[in-house]
Amino acid sequence: MWRRRVAVVVLLCWVHFVRCQLLDDGDYKQIDNATALPFLARFVYNRLNSLTTTILSSDITRNASFCIKDPSTDWNRAFNYSSDLTFLSSCIQKTNGDISRRLCTAAEVKFYFDNFFERGSESTNYLKPNKNCNLTTWLPGCEPGWACSVGQNDDVDLKTSKDMPARTLDCQACCEGFFCPHGITCMIPCPLGSYCPLATLNEATGICEPYLYQLPPGQPNHTCGGANIWADVGSGGEVFCAPGSYCPTTIKKVPCSSGHYCRMGSISEKPCFKLTSCNSNTTNQNIHAYGIMLIAALSTLLLIIYNCSDQVLTIRERRHAKSREAAARIARDKAQAHQRRKSAEDAAKKLAIELQNQLSRTFSCKKPVAHPEQFTSLNQTHSEMDEDVIPHTHPHTSTASEQSSSASGGKSIKPSDLMSVMHEIEEQVDCFDDHSFEVEDKNIKRKIPKGKKMHTHSQIFRYAYSQLEKEKAMQQQNKNLTFSGIISQAINPETSKRPIIEISFRDLTLALKGKNKYLLRCVTGKIMPGHITAVMGPSGAGKTTFLSAIAGRAVGCTVTGLILINGKSESIHSYKKIIGFVPQDDIVHGNLTVEENLWFSARCRLSADLHKPDKVLIVERVIESLGLQAVRDSLVGTVEKRGISGGQRKRVNVGLELVLEPSLLILDEPTSGLDSSSSQLLLRALRREALEGVNICMVVHQPSYTLFKMFDDLILLAKGGLTVYHGPVKKVEEYFSGLGIDVPERVNPPDHFIDVLEGIVKPNISTDLSYRELPVRWMLHKGYPIPADMRQNSSGIAMASPDVHIANQISSHGDRNEEQSFAGEIWQGMMSNVQRRRDIIRHNFLKSKDLSNRRTPNVLVQYRYFLGRVGKQRLREARIQAIDYLILLLAGACLGSLPKVSDANFGAPGYTYTIIAVSLLCKIAALRSFSLDKLQYWRESASGISSLAHFLAKDTIDHFNTVIKPVVYLSMFYFFSNPRSSFTDNYSVLLCLVYCVTGIGYVLAIFLEPGPSQLCAVLLPVVLTLIATQTGDRKFLKNLSNLCYSKWALEAFVIANAERYYGVWLITRCGSLMTMGYDLHHWAVCISILLLIGVVSRIVAFMGMLMFHKK
Repeated sequence: MWRRRVAVVVLLCWVHFVRCQLLDDGDYKQIDNATALPFLARFVYNRLNSLTTTILSSDITRNASFCIKDPSTDWNRAFNYSSDLTFLSSCIQKTNGDISRRLCTAAEVKFYFDNFFERGSESTNYLKPNKNCNLTTWLPGCEPGWACSVGQNDDVDLKTSKDMPARTLDCQACCEGFFCPHGITCMIPCPLGSYCPLATLNEATGICEPYLYQLPPGQPNHTCGGANIWADVGSGGEVFCAPGSYCPTTIKKVPCSSGHYCRMGSISEKPCFKLTSCNSNTTNQNIHAYGIMLIAALSTLLLIIYNCSDQVLTIRERRHAKSREAAARIARDKAQAHQRRKSAEDAAKKLAIELQNQLSRTFSCKKPVAHPEQFTSLNQTHSEMDEDVIPHTHPHTSTASEQSSSASGGKSIKPSDLMSVMHEIEEQVDCFDDHSFEVEDKNIKRKIPKGKKMHTHSQIFRYAYSQLEKEKAMQQQNKNLTFSGIISQAINPETSKRPIIEISFRDLTLALKGKNKYLLRCVTGKIMPGHITAVMGPSGAGKTTFLSAIAGRAVGCTVTGLILINGKSESIHSYKKIIGFVPQDDIVHGNLTVEENLWFSARCRLSADLHKPDKVLIVERVIESLGLQAVRDSLVGTVEKRGISGGQRKRVNVGLELVLEPSLLILDEPTSGLDSSSSQLLLRALRREALEGVNICMVVHQPSYTLFKMFDDLILLAKGGLTVYHGPVKKVEEYFSGLGIDVPERVNPPDHFIDVLEGIVKPNISTDLSYRELPVRWMLHKGYPIPADMRQNSSGIAMASPDVHIANQISSHGDRNEEQSFAGEIWQGMMSNVQRRRDIIRHNFLKSKDLSNRRTPNVLVQYRYFLGRVGKQRLREARIQAIDYLILLLAGACLGSLPKVSDANFGAPGYTYTIIAVSLLCKIAALRSFSLDKLQYWRESASGISSLAHFLAKDTIDHFNTVIKPVVYLSMFYFFSNPRSSFTDNYSVLLCLVYCVTGIGYVLAIFLEPGPSQLCAVLLPVVLTLIATQTGDRKFLKNLSNLCYSKWALEAFVIANAERYYGVWLITRCGSLMTMGYDLHHWAVCISILLLIGVVSRIVAFMGMLMFHKK
């Protein structure tokens, strides 16, 4: 079918030309006049060329729109001979003006091309029999390169496409510039870009060169004629103008001169670019130097960008560090000066009091008696002095004051010289009072004075460090407070600026869906603000499950019981913005510094109304309290690249939640892997948070005795998630002593309790108490209801059977569960996975009412923060980027050199390899964007940070590679293969291809694990490209290939190249495009589909980010 359609195209083109050749006999009177002949040929051509046929043009557009974009342009490129009509003048002379009777009619042209496209190149020597050439009548004009004429009295209508005229007279060789097919007796003009001279006989081979036909046997008077075929380059390449030469007309071939190059089928020579060497008869110019220059310029640009960006970041961080150190130094100096002032005052006052006492004892014989009024007045004065001046009071000062008051007896004493010295000291230290260092409650919201807003980093850091020094002074003052006073101060709503969250739970039970196994059972109690609650127990006791349950992160479980927030039945997700959850694993960004990790968390999670100086203060406070000052500018590090120590990394993991100033802080094993000093440092930081009313609950494994005493409350769980103890830490030993479980000397109490719960140590040798009875004993102690399957232990006498474990048995359902069939277990597991996935989707998409009263930055602001963070990460991965570019360079050089561009298929093989290579390399690179930091994303999204900002920022930064990578690849591929399409066309297609495959890489990275995603990234381009390049009439295969992005990329590449082939290439272009099923008008469609696939894949990837979390 495609051959028939191409035949119609060529037929219509020839009809347009041959209609222009109709001349009257009277026009040939001057054919023997050499002077008049060119004018006659021009007159004839102009006269015939002016005949336009609207019907013909519309037919071409309708029947050949897939391979002819502009009929007028393609017509002029193929058959516009106006520049040189020599071949027409020569033919007029040779035929004695009989040219119109030798030209093929529409019927003969259609007959020839129908045979050719139906049977291929083999039909050039074996046409079907026709009216003039058959088994009974075979004229010399039927031989290749020969043609005949019709009778003088026969009227030939060249427009007719139905019947062939009887063409049997005056047979002779075909004119130059025309070709005469084998099996018909007429001539067809050769298109521009072809070379159709008269053939000459090669005596050695018997072939008429430059063509491939032979003389007929038995006809000694028959000679070689003209050209015999015009077809695609694979079947009739002998009529194409040879490479290294150009053919301005169809009868003239000129060798390409030096400094120029001539491709196959050229009608003119093209000048070579500068910096290229083109000798004579050059087929193509060597433009490798331009590729090297382009990659050199690109490399220089990238080096400048990376180095300058790195220098800018380094200098900026160095300036910030200098400002910070200067501010810290000034704050410390002022604090020390203030302390010296207070010490001098204390010393002077102490000496003055002692002197007064000596004077009183000298001049008074009476025993000093303290007057109540004076004692009260002096005591009030001393109290005020303690509050305003001295951060730490001494007990003996009060006693001395009382004695002084009673000794003076109310008499006025003149100031001594020592008091004068004291006043002088007070006047000298006034210069240090630029900042007030009076101790004030930092929980009271600080307002920056109007007119003193801080813009520079120095001002901000001075403010932050001065506040830190004030807080240190306040901590010294709080040392004298009792524990109840500290707690009352922490939970006082008038001074605490953080909302209070109290969580109480009743009969909290968690069971795995589909497996009927308890993870947590009948847990009742509360965790209170201002307290640090430790959750302890042996492995498998459900400690992490308990934290996940109260944090609302339990997925795939059936949750029963009641959880109250501040005494109300509300969702914990309503307070998500003020809840910090520290996971067991140290999930931090290894390619960011300690300060950058903390700063990003603070920016995205603190209130948007908070001023920057206050945010700096919060971050600096966390760094100071966690002891991270020495490593604040160090990279955290990854598995491949060493960074800070494991203990420091653990503290950074905690600091990410402290910087948001939470009201509820949940920590899962924050002290695991820390030494004793680091653990105490962490607990002191948490204690400071508890003083502000923060509700802290944490899982710990066998803490030291010192660490154990720093906790307020303890939740002790047994295996199966049953409560053994829940109450104050100071009463836990008393409770277990009542059960007969005493802690041996020199044994850490938490270690002993866990050994008992593990069954390693027997609770009491003198009694029959079993560790399995301890949960029941606690329920009886608190008066909680006991489940039916545990009532056998309620008396404390009847013990459970040794082979029965409470943790693994819930009811008789467990027995039936063991008896399930294999298929039933598979079905149960599938349903459990479905329910788990449903819970994740519900958790991510269902929005709860926000009760946190905190307005965090919106998506656009967080997007800006993410851009800065991802940009820094990419700059620190410059080596990986350089390796990606190097691989692209090598791929471009290899693929540009190995598969030479074939004119028959417009370079389709090279473009096929390009699609596979670029898709593979770009997908592998795209996998790194989302597969390497999945854990970090899951943590940030669970804390309320925008997933959309995270995704858009990474995609935006990846656009840099999307723009650069096509240039890197084409700098080698294009300048090595040198196709006819322009660099801009190739870059446009490759840009859309990289955008498309990057989105597909996102999908693979998010939906699959790292191993399968890499395997799919390698196989997918190969498989899809193989499907896209399959040819055939099967509808299913065509529909399947339309779903492959590689099909549209290859079509865009081929179309951009095919547009540059015209003239003699017309049949080759139409035949190849018809075979591959491509359309010249679809270039914009292909580009749009590639972009659409890229957009859709990104949408799918984003939806996957919201739905797919770790198991």
